[in-house]
Amino acid sequence: MPNFGIVDTHLHIWDPEKFRYEWLDDIPILNKSYLIEDYQRSTAGLMIDKMVFLQCEVASDQYLAEARWVSEVAREDPRIEGIVAWAPLEKGAAAVEDLDKLIDIPQVKGVRRIIQFEPNAEFCLKPSFVEGVKLLENYSLSFDICIKGSDQFANSIELVRSCPNVHFILDHIGKPDIIDGSIHPWKSQICELAEFSNTTCKISGMVVEANMESWSREELEPYLDTVLDAFGPDRLVFGGDWPVVVQAAEYREWVAAFDWYLSGTSESEQRKIYRDNAVRVYRLDP
Repeated sequence: MPNFGIVDTHLHIWDPEKFRYEWLDDIPILNKSYLIEDYQRSTAGLMIDKMVFLQCEVASDQYLAEARWVSEVAREDPRIEGIVAWAPLEKGAAAVEDLDKLIDIPQVKGVRRIIQFEPNAEFCLKPSFVEGVKLLENYSLSFDICIKGSDQFANSIELVRSCPNVHFILDHIGKPDIIDGSIHPWKSQICELAEFSNTTCKISGMVVEANMESWSREELEPYLDTVLDAFGPDRLVFGGDWPVVVQAAEYREWVAAFDWYLSGTSESEQRKIYRDNAVRVYRLDP
């Protein structure tokens, strides 16, 4: 673990007694409450100075209540400085009504409208969705891209091309097929995405994309090499992906694996990846 305070840019907390999370129904280990006090226990002793909460796919009519709830939780743990909320950007210009409400929540820094679960790979290229994403620049909000598969990746690149004034963060390094050891065409798509200066890559969720029962640090290495080469240390951020990560590892195991990889980089580069870039991208307090 670094000897300086880090920023965890990918925190989830959820409470099935408050909200409906349909996706949890088939994942017993996750289908229970994971609250901020559970995160605090899981990360005890680690120097985590700031966190960014990522929306958790509550029922679509609960997205605003979810963001407001997390804002209240941030009073208990003020390290939660950022919220990336859900919003129905596919409404196009009409999404202004939703964004106007979200922006009243002080911690809201961005939006994530998950693309991964959409059966139509071209969902993110629908004119109304692109129009909704373009609205984010008027609110100084970023967009977190969550995708799976080469078709969604290719279309997400076109979305980025269409929205040059919005900053995009690629969650979970684009979810490559680590479990199969496959690196193509993901590698070339990472390099293509990195050509756009309005993009950042989030190093998170990797162990869940590997064999969750027998992953190794070494099998993560070629994927980490790819994103470091493509984005450089100035455009990478760290994410814990708790509690999703517990399917494959304890939080500190994931941090230890990433530390092992970063041991070949300078302290200055580590500070950028673990802290400085996140503060800049999500507009957190210095």
